[in-house]
Amino acid sequence: MFKNPKWGKTVAIVQSNYIPWKGYFDLINLADAFVFLDRVQYTRRDWRNRNRIKTSQGLQWLTIPVDVKGRFEIPISEVRVADNQWASHHLKTLQHAYSKAAAYREVVDEVSAWYDIQLTELSKVNQAFVRNIMNYIEIQTPIYQDHDFPPDSDKSGRLLSICEQLNASCYLSGPAAQSYLDVDSFRRSGISVRWMDYTGYRPYPQLYGEFVHEVSILDLIFNTGKESIHYLKTKI
Repeated sequence: MFKNPKWGKTVAIVQSNYIPWKGYFDLINLADAFVFLDRVQYTRRDWRNRNRIKTSQGLQWLTIPVDVKGRFEIPISEVRVADNQWASHHLKTLQHAYSKAAAYREVVDEVSAWYDIQLTELSKVNQAFVRNIMNYIEIQTPIYQDHDFPPDSDKSGRLLSICEQLNASCYLSGPAAQSYLDVDSFRRSGISVRWMDYTGYRPYPQLYGEFVHEVSILDLIFNTGKESIHYLKTKI
């Protein structure tokens, strides 16, 4: 497990995503505590309910159908899955796309078990996949949910409140939050802010032509199996 002792206790807080890319797991692995931020507004055409894999026909989206029509301000935690057949469809697509991958036989039974899922809330589906993938690549960071903590009035204030309740010394954030995060409020509370750097990943053996980093971590797992952890920057 990779941690930076110079940062002190590090907390990361991110919305749940469906089968996220490897950078998501690097962020988790750098943290001493990770929080799913799912009381915030659901965003359409985002990573909440979909991700990409690589196929012989190019990049392909795997999308969980959700029921959000007419409810554009619904929080992620209240979004429900709209079709109970999505899991079997996604699994068949993965099996077809990666049947020639080097680690396919090693991992297909385990990944298939992850898709034997009966959950109907999107956030719970996402969290189940994240936890299963963490277990597979041996990331042991403690996981929390934002409803474990009292609500706050605004997003930046809520992030700070969660960090304070977890006795954080450092808040590790994705770079997109630079547009709204009140960094000074963190510093006044004695919490440093660091921005995750998603550059510099080395390629791994990958099917179908030119290498692409921005795909689900399942691409890495099917191609490298238990070696997957060594292609995260936090394990080099």
